[in-house]
Amino acid sequence: HKGRTRPVPGNHDYGTGNANAYYDYFGGNAGPSGLGFYSFELGAWHIVTLNSNVPAGTASLQAQWLRTDLESTTARCVAALWHHPLFSSGPNGNSPFMRDLYQILYDFGADLVLVGHDHMYERFAPQDPNGRLDTVRGMRQFVVGTGGVPLYDFQAPKPNSEVRLKVHGVMK
Repeated sequence: HKGRTRPVPGNHDYGTGNANAYYDYFGGNAGPSGLGFYSFELGAWHIVTLNSNVPAGTASLQAQWLRTDLESTTARCVAALWHHPLFSSGPNGNSPFMRDLYQILYDFGADLVLVGHDHMYERFAPQDPNGRLDTVRGMRQFVVGTGGVPLYDFQAPKPNSEVRLKVHGVMK
């Protein structure tokens, strides 16, 4: 399955060697070594893979790349993948440092965000970068950190959280 895997780097990948083992293992499927952000097409979808472990502010290299990438796609459907969720009812909670990239995706009309980090499953209703329900332009976010590690207990549900499950599984 390694050849068809499109990975995103997580915080544990940066625990040693600046994620060198991650880039060595996944090779070209991990995007340019040391960056951790890239995009690809999958059917009618344009998939943007971002790195929540490197600078993600409005002026960052990653944000500049994201704008350029989204300007160049003609795909009608856009999804984004990264590790730290902007919104989460898990013990790690929200990761506000991802708001600027979420805003760029929202501005370009992206549809879907898939994240991990909290070891559980949670689905959010479509919302804007400030967590307000937006059924017209909002993005639906899924937190799927259910890949075999001990699962976390939920904290107080965040606004617009629709489904919360404490089960193991994978994204397909």
